[in-house]
Amino acid sequence: MSLFDSHFTAALAERDTAGTRRTLRPVVRQDGMIVRDGRRMLDVSSNDYLGLADHPLLRERAADWALRFGTGARASRLVSGTLDLHRQVETKMAAFKGCEDAILFASGWQANASIMPALCALSVARTGASMLVFSDRLNHASLHHGCAAAGVRQIRFRHNDLSHLETLLAREAEKPGLRMIVTESVFSMDGDRADVPALRALADQAGAFLYIDEAHATGVLGPKGRGLSCGMADLTMGTCSKALGGMGAYIAGSKPLCDYLANHASGFIYSTALPPAVLGAIDAALDVIPGLDAERARLLGQAERLRTMLHGAGLSTADSTTQIVPVLIGVSERAMTVAARLEDAGFLTVAIRPPTVPAGTARLRLALHAGLEDAAIERLGQAVIALTRDVA
Repeated sequence: MSLFDSHFTAALAERDTAGTRRTLRPVVRQDGMIVRDGRRMLDVSSNDYLGLADHPLLRERAADWALRFGTGARASRLVSGTLDLHRQVETKMAAFKGCEDAILFASGWQANASIMPALCALSVARTGASMLVFSDRLNHASLHHGCAAAGVRQIRFRHNDLSHLETLLAREAEKPGLRMIVTESVFSMDGDRADVPALRALADQAGAFLYIDEAHATGVLGPKGRGLSCGMADLTMGTCSKALGGMGAYIAGSKPLCDYLANHASGFIYSTALPPAVLGAIDAALDVIPGLDAERARLLGQAERLRTMLHGAGLSTADSTTQIVPVLIGVSERAMTVAARLEDAGFLTVAIRPPTVPAGTARLRLALHAGLEDAAIERLGQAVIALTRDVA
């Protein structure tokens, strides 16, 4: 028992009532399937979009680097934790992204949450005024958290509404302070894309720094899977835990940017460095990803096929154009029931509920991967259509 147990229990009861309580349910990966509670299911919920988490080269290099270099980096990068391996992977990542340099972080959340305060501090130090942060309303929680940690009130523009952004930039044009536009290139709960070239044009017009989170685009979209920023962002953040099949995150940009973050981003300064096995998996993924054009085309084609089926049945997939296909349900309890019934039908998916998404927009988040066959897409689409009709 702890002193706050009664408060914890009350808070959890409130989540139960609202239909937003989460629980941890272990799974086992087995022969390309997911097994949970003795039930074998096809995984349409994870972010392993290209199946690299099971790729033999990633497994081999992760194991090899662990055997050769040990299981841990032993310290933060600024103490004694920087290995030649870190710089090797960062150099390869910078070349992959077409940038001067890159710097690794432990996770995408850690990167966003610690980089935003570091960048916001720059405005105060150099201009004496707070950073003006223009942020898409549907940005990932880690970006909002980073702004809160910096004590900065975001100037939020309507989702992917660049006319609204332009209006806000003009409205704030005479205010002091550096300016930054922050967005995702692919939005994780909606599966839609930002117009990166148009954002670059607006940033140039307003003298604003462009920060793009490429977590769900890296490996899947853009030439050779390099993402949508394609050198147009001042800072690109991406993760190695999704299409790259491993763990960790990267920042790609100019060398001064990366050097600045190594000196000012708390998540980098005060965290133990990524271990050799993780670095090996990233290194191998960067070798594999450029050669997967056929897999990328297949993945995006299957997503379009699924959307066509769902639209034909009157279901909304919002503005999805990527491998992430949301099915809008509305009420949290209904979304949870449909997700549970899909498990019975052999599909592991997840009901996304507030506060992760806005109130009244609970949904199924179908995250496809390149290994899904035509028959699986057909069965998935038919199951979703039938169950959304049956569950009131």
